[in-house]
Amino acid sequence: MNSKEKILSQIKANKPSPIVLTEVPSFGGDDSISTFKKNLETISGQAIEANSIHDIERIVNELFPTAKKIASDVVTGSISINESSDRATLEQVEVAVLKGEFGVVENGAIWVPESNMMNRSLPFITQYLILVIKKSDLVKNMHEAYERSR
Repeated sequence: MNSKEKILSQIKANKPSPIVLTEVPSFGGDDSISTFKKNLETISGQAIEANSIHDIERIVNELFPTAKKIASDVVTGSISINESSDRATLEQVEVAVLKGEFGVVENGAIWVPESNMMNRSLPFITQYLILVIKKSDLVKNMHEAYERSR
C-alpha cells in the first residue's frame, strides 16, 4: 500500500458520523400566489401563470420572439446543453427554461438543485432565465424551504 492509499484508508476509517439537522419549528406565514408574485417583483423577477407546457412554450415565444438559442429540459429547446458543454456553447444561450423544485413566498426565491440546471453554469451565463414551478410547490417561508430541501 503506497502512502496515498494509506492516508485515504485512514481518512475513511475515521470518518465522522453524519450530523442530524436541527428541527425547526413552524413560523406560519402567507402562502398565496399573489404575495409570491409581489415578492418576486421586488427582486426584479416576474411571475406568469401557465396551465400547461404548451402555455409555457407560447409564453417563451411571445416574450423572446427573436431568440434563436433556447436551452431547456422543460420545453422544446433549440440548443443542447449538458454538464460537459463548453463555455463557447453556453455563451450562445439566449434563454434558459429550467425546472425549480419549489418557491418561497416570503422572499420570491426559487430552489433549483444542480440536477435541474443541465449545466452548473447555465443559470448564470444565460441572458434570460425562466424558472418553472407548480403553484402547489410554494412554501410559506425559509423555514419550510429548509425542511423541504433536506
